[in-house]
Amino acid sequence: MTRYKLLLGAAALCAFGQTAVAGPTLDSVRAKGFVQCGTTTGFAGFSAPDSKGEWKGLDIDLCRAIAATVFGDATKFKASPLNAQQRFTALQSGEVDVLTRNTTVTQQRDTALGLLGAGINYYDGQGFMVPKKLNVKSAKDLNGATICLQTGTSNEANVADWARANKVEYKPVVIEKFDEVVRAFIAGRCDAFSTDASGLASIRSSQTTAPDDYVILPEIISKEPLGPLVRQGDDQWLNIVKWSLFAMIEAEEYGITSANVDEQTKSANPNIQRILGVTAGGGKNLGVDEKWAYNIVKQVGNYGESFERNVGKGSPLKLERGLNAQWNKGGLLYALPIR
Repeated sequence: MTRYKLLLGAAALCAFGQTAVAGPTLDSVRAKGFVQCGTTTGFAGFSAPDSKGEWKGLDIDLCRAIAATVFGDATKFKASPLNAQQRFTALQSGEVDVLTRNTTVTQQRDTALGLLGAGINYYDGQGFMVPKKLNVKSAKDLNGATICLQTGTSNEANVADWARANKVEYKPVVIEKFDEVVRAFIAGRCDAFSTDASGLASIRSSQTTAPDDYVILPEIISKEPLGPLVRQGDDQWLNIVKWSLFAMIEAEEYGITSANVDEQTKSANPNIQRILGVTAGGGKNLGVDEKWAYNIVKQVGNYGESFERNVGKGSPLKLERGLNAQWNKGGLLYALPIR
């Protein structure tokens, strides 16, 4: 074997065993001491301040999980409320480190905007809500109706496409700010409100005085895979966000909870050993502490715990798991293996 080949082989071995080199976003996050997450301006169950002003929700838990990965401390985050039109500019400019808000991952957003989806933390679809007194049973009965929509979202185009395909005539009432759209609908300025079905459930539960006076119609007119977005060009930060989400999903699949995680570190299951850092390597690959996933589960919980307390049966929204159940329980949640 020539000296040249020996050098190539040594270089390959070194490259294979390298620890992840810190990227610009991770360096910036560590320097300021917290993760800055772009959130909604108030979306109960997903990202909204509670009565004490503390941000809570499924998307906030993902932000907390990222903080636990980076710092070992899920409290080291800040929420930046952003409306639909502000969110992408804020991420592109570096005002926020990641979007953890109800944002649909689409081809255009994943390419032309210089952003990348880092996974899906809620599978949703766009629907319609109407006052019960209208006695509307189907979205196809909305011919001639006025429909409230938020500008700067995919909702406008989805309704237009659906209406064209189903020969439904309607008048859009388009408003920039989410809270103002909701108020307009509740005030009776439009016959229906259309957004993601989870958003409709959130609005009915938290922003109406009589939730039973409103009906969410059965039709789902689009696919809305909601998930975190990061900037293109920083693979390490993409990996940190993506694998923080996957750790929550994997933990649920293997029955690792915030209550039993310490006991689970003694498990003989090699997958659990890798997830919890008993078997080293995962942390080194990401450039963080080996207990990164342990810290997520201990401080935030697994995906199922987060779902139930924020939007599931243990919450005011009382949403079914549905598509957001684990892959082995009839849902779409399928995390890549931590190994």
